[in-house]
Amino acid sequence: MILAAQDYVLEMKDIVKRYSGVKVLNNVNFKVKPATVMILMGENGAGKSTLMKILEAETGIDSGKIIYKGREVRFANPRAALQNGISMIHQEFNLVLDMSIADNLFLGREIKSGGFIKRRQAYSEAREILKRVMLDIKPSTIVRDLTVAQMQMVEIAKAVSYNSDIIIMDEPTSAISESEIEVLFNIIRKLKEEGRSVIYISHKIEEVFEIGDEITILRDGNLVHCSKVKDITKKDIIKMMVNREIKDIFPKVESNVGDVALSVRGLSQGRHFHDISFDLHEGEILGFAGLMGSGRTETAEAIFGITKPDKGTIEVHGKKVKIRKPKDAIENGIGMITDDRKLKGLVMCRDVKENTVLSCYGTMKKFKIFLDFKKIRESTQKFIDTLGIKTRGHGHLVEYLSGGNQQKVVLAKWLMKEPRILILDEPTRGIDVGAKSEIYKLMAQLAALGNAILFISSEQQEIVGMSHRVLVFHEGSLKGELNKKEDISMEKIMLLATDQA
Repeated sequence: MILAAQDYVLEMKDIVKRYSGVKVLNNVNFKVKPATVMILMGENGAGKSTLMKILEAETGIDSGKIIYKGREVRFANPRAALQNGISMIHQEFNLVLDMSIADNLFLGREIKSGGFIKRRQAYSEAREILKRVMLDIKPSTIVRDLTVAQMQMVEIAKAVSYNSDIIIMDEPTSAISESEIEVLFNIIRKLKEEGRSVIYISHKIEEVFEIGDEITILRDGNLVHCSKVKDITKKDIIKMMVNREIKDIFPKVESNVGDVALSVRGLSQGRHFHDISFDLHEGEILGFAGLMGSGRTETAEAIFGITKPDKGTIEVHGKKVKIRKPKDAIENGIGMITDDRKLKGLVMCRDVKENTVLSCYGTMKKFKIFLDFKKIRESTQKFIDTLGIKTRGHGHLVEYLSGGNQQKVVLAKWLMKEPRILILDEPTRGIDVGAKSEIYKLMAQLAALGNAILFISSEQQEIVGMSHRVLVFHEGSLKGELNKKEDISMEKIMLLATDQA
């Protein structure tokens, strides 16, 4: 169903875009009304981000028209788009890590007098901007010292501070907690009241019905649907996105839980977490639940050697080990997919094969000296085929892959190493429902083969759907364990996560 013609703040007509001769947008039409939240959905690689990059002039178009506020436009660059009232919250952070929050908020529009930055006024105005997103933190704080969730809220604060007529939000809730999501949704409602429009890109289908007015769905670079949100169902969305029904998105996780693979006792680290003790068994998926900053990720990073705990012991298959750095963890059969694939999981300027064999270059040599490029290519192709990585070849730079395919490359990197213990920190963040389903199936298969999986997620639904047991964190402490499938529920997790149980 196509929306009836009427006044629009934005019309993108017959947009065509090719990369290396491959058409990634095929005569796409996209329209946004004033004071409306337009949901833009589609699988990874469907063309959503490309369409938005065209709108904000980050990339050009081969053909088509952009009508903005009733006139045809072709912005020279993102700065010109911003000056004309179009701002964007990027899925991957667009912040300068070694600058302060205030400097990031006013980057390119510094508050000056006589050629000098008016630091006091900048901090004062930055505090007011941060208040809009309920972020109680000093504007002088260096961005590198923020958590991922705090960085996301700074991105949101920066975008809304421009008072743009159209705000593009690309997966804005992928790294923030439930309370922060509610803050964001209230901001969106306020923006609508002010007559502004929001283009909201998300893979979280429940958000469509929470915040959306209208929805556009792309598939393989084609427009497949546009309607009011009230005229569509969750089942319809999934089917149109992936061109098939995903009946059981969470597979049956049946495995023979065996001996203890990982035993942690009394692990503590400053204010981040304290006295954490648990066992992870072979063939088990153990869920770590809790709000952002509750200690889930911090505990996992200490186990993997990214950070150093103050005290506590770690045993791997009954043997006490000292893990001072990730190399120690890897040598003890532990792998970890971190919560930020671009900052911590991939070398973005390298290609698929280089990233895939990154964890095991030592086994990719002949005569113990030279890299065996034939073996590297064959090993990479195996995982491209097994995981269904959509790429133009081994030499395709990972920065040009969709988010879901980048995540599969991270998975391939660790699966090639064959760790017996695998830590998955937000493995489905920012990827579509089809890619999520594939990762869930892979997790179930790994558990069935006897691998021990520690699974961290902010999406309670997938924690419930995939875990044999769940440990719930609150403010650095373990608040409870849900150890029977029938006892694991989103309600019980939330009660423990908020210390209400």
